[in-house]
Amino acid sequence: MPELFAYTDGACSGNPGPGGWGVLLIAREGGDVVKERELSGGEALTTNNRMELLAAISALETLAKPSEITVVTDSAYVKNGVTEWIHGWKRNGWRTAGRDPVKNVELWQRLDLAQARHKVQWRWIKGHAGHEENERADALARAGMAPFKGNTGKVKA
Repeated sequence: MPELFAYTDGACSGNPGPGGWGVLLIAREGGDVVKERELSGGEALTTNNRMELLAAISALETLAKPSEITVVTDSAYVKNGVTEWIHGWKRNGWRTAGRDPVKNVELWQRLDLAQARHKVQWRWIKGHAGHEENERADALARAGMAPFKGNTGKVKA
């Protein structure tokens, strides 16, 4: 049975600003790539953290059936949030240890639901460090952002 990997990344031009997310899904068998799929999208006014979350969510939500998957992200926010912080947030009614509301709560809840269907391993890697699949995910995120660049949401006269 092939091993499944999702390389995810988010990008933002300004923070907040136009942003995009990208996912490179790879199935490997015996170390060889047997199948690839690319996903991307974006928003006109968003943050980098939201785009990182949407990349991970999209990777998991696109899987048609429960799967074993390794999600590889360069976002410590996503990796730490989903493997460490989320448990306390849920116990505290989606509040931080300082009793503040969790930022991006609707995306964290969506990610929690999406990962519940699967057996997920989370792996962090350093971004922009020459990791081929991460660079491809970054390119997909920038492509997802491209239609929104220059669109600040302001009405042009």
